Amino acid sequence: MKQNNYIAIMAGGVGSRFWPASREAQPKQFIDMLGMGRSLLQMTYDRFLPLVDNENIFCVTNEAYLELVGKHLPQLPSYNVIGEPSRNNTAPSVLLTAILIAKNDPKAVIGFVPSDHLILKDDYYRNLCDEAFNYARDNEAIVTLGIQPTRPDTGFGYINYNKSPLQNNLHKVIAFREKPELEKAISFIESGDYLWNAGMFFMSVKTLFKAYKELAPELYNMLEPLMKAQTQPEIKKLITKLYPQTPNLSIDYAIIEKSKEVYTIPSDIGWSDLGTWASLFQEVDKDENGNAIMSKHVILENVSNTLVKNSTDKLIILRDVENLIIVEEEDVLMIYPMSKEQEIKQLGVKVKDKFGRYL
Repeated sequence: MKQNNYIAIMAGGVGSRFWPASREAQPKQFIDMLGMGRSLLQMTYDRFLPLVDNENIFCVTNEAYLELVGKHLPQLPSYNVIGEPSRNNTAPSVLLTAILIAKNDPKAVIGFVPSDHLILKDDYYRNLCDEAFNYARDNEAIVTLGIQPTRPDTGFGYINYNKSPLQNNLHKVIAFREKPELEKAISFIESGDYLWNAGMFFMSVKTLFKAYKELAPELYNMLEPLMKAQTQPEIKKLITKLYPQTPNLSIDYAIIEKSKEVYTIPSDIGWSDLGTWASLFQEVDKDENGNAIMSKHVILENVSNTLVKNSTDKLIILRDVENLIIVEEEDVLMIYPMSKEQEIKQLGVKVKDKFGRYL
């Protein structure tokens, strides 16, 4: 392990596409979505312990989830759990995290990673992260891990990259592409020149600060006073005052898509963003009829291609149905067509508008 390597786990999202299991009070990163006895956040933390010291793992979340992070990752020092007083997307949170880490280690190299993704090839993934750390340490570069695409998916951003490696697994990024229409996604896959953008990137704090100064100077100037703050109360006071004023801006749009020194490592790591119920359905074990059963008490008769997730002790009995998402919580039962699962993101809001709760 290299003492200047840090991991920042980004854990402030709401996970609205996993309603009703994922709610504002407890988003999906705090849920054992895979039935493995560990939340997605805990699995992300576990994944990096062989690579980075516990003291060098940070978790960035909304202030509302500080207590939840403490329960899920009690081993993290309190300084390493950063609470955002407002939801302003990833560009402000990345800069805030870098400032707080740089106070104690100006030579830090940070890997920013999502808290709620599935990765099956942990050892290989850590090897690629180590390669990203090393290049980012020795060069003024932003290194991303790009996922080898398996289908023309319209739900992901894409990385257009130079197929000739610069060194080892490292390739120069040509451009980033927004989520495409299906026809464009098909052309991306057929060309072989594109990867999925999974939102994992590595850079030194020196590179990061320079990029913000040049490409997002307004945001940099807004949080720069934090660099001079000395005490914890002073830092906390400044975060509370300055952070809510920052723009709602993604790190991709703020600096990564604009930088000329971005590199990618094509990564076949058994990845899924677990972004929807359908993506979870694809990753979990199925019975002989293609059903994903995440429930202790269930009887199925002539049921196929259906996801059943039951967080209660109730018995669920199904007959003569197919292609459904069935989620049972203490206060909500949702039965929804698998083909329309993209609509679930707005479903919780509709329910709250009508009944004033459940979100």
